[in-house]
Amino acid sequence: MKSFMYVRAHSVDEATAAHAGRPTSRYLGGGTNLVDLMKLGVERPRTLIDVSRLPLDRVEELADGSVRAGATVRNSDLAAHPLVRSRYPVLSQALLAGASGQLRNMATTGGNLLQRTRCPYFQDLGKPCNKREPGTGCGAREGVHRDHAVLGHSAQCIATHPSDMAVALAALDARVELQGPRGARTLPAAEFHRLPGGRPELDTEIAPGELITGVLLPPAAPGAVSAYRKARDRASYAFALASVAVVLGVREGVVDQVRIAFGGLAHRPWRARRAEQALLGQAVGEEVFARAVEAELADAEPLRDNAFKVRLARNLACDVLRRLSAAPPAP
Repeated sequence: MKSFMYVRAHSVDEATAAHAGRPTSRYLGGGTNLVDLMKLGVERPRTLIDVSRLPLDRVEELADGSVRAGATVRNSDLAAHPLVRSRYPVLSQALLAGASGQLRNMATTGGNLLQRTRCPYFQDLGKPCNKREPGTGCGAREGVHRDHAVLGHSAQCIATHPSDMAVALAALDARVELQGPRGARTLPAAEFHRLPGGRPELDTEIAPGELITGVLLPPAAPGAVSAYRKARDRASYAFALASVAVVLGVREGVVDQVRIAFGGLAHRPWRARRAEQALLGQAVGEEVFARAVEAELADAEPLRDNAFKVRLARNLACDVLRRLSAAPPAP
């Protein structure tokens, strides 16, 4: 067993001071991803800072109608919270689609955002992986890549981000709250994760030593309805081959607000801004939905074994748009 130092933080300031931006330090919340990677030898932190007991475990409504979920709120608690279920059903559905009940009872909001890819080449020390060890190559590109990216990938990495929750947060225009050595700041959830480019080892835009303290959900859009759909190889406890989160508002048969994000297709949740622009102001209809989604997916670059993902994502998105367009407006 590899030895490491363990620090139980009692405040955010204590946690960030203990981390100090060192690349060998890691924050520990529920541990559902980090501990597994430590067992595999992928992660070898010298210092673990336990943040699970910080006072960041509340879901609260703010004065402007927005909702803040603390970083240590468990996934199961967030999915079941009345404010989330009533105002942001897309988020509740996405959380319930992820992992198993036992894991949702342990996994945290912050940890969910920071989980790393489940690419088998990343998890196997005997395989080349630029994300795990820059410069060694991407074994998946010519190897087994059925589950891998079709959008936004690079020659360096074709892994996908595994989070369901993050896809919903991107579609909701949520913001990620951070605190670190240089103070507090927020980032749009849709921009929190990075595309691989030439630095696939960098998963997010988080700065060294920064700690996620919460997620801010904007006030629910009047009249908008939302949903999350996920296609996977088995009915439960499987990562998405493709998924979609949609927030849709229709007035007198015309789309007056829409936000779409895909999961399972890229290195990060893929905000479908081209499709959104194509839909705004258009009369609802299956042909309109299909044209907009196809325009978004036109730049997909599938590899040898995963071209089916493009059609799968198209069908998922069109079905969700069709169902939501026929649903009564949210109160």
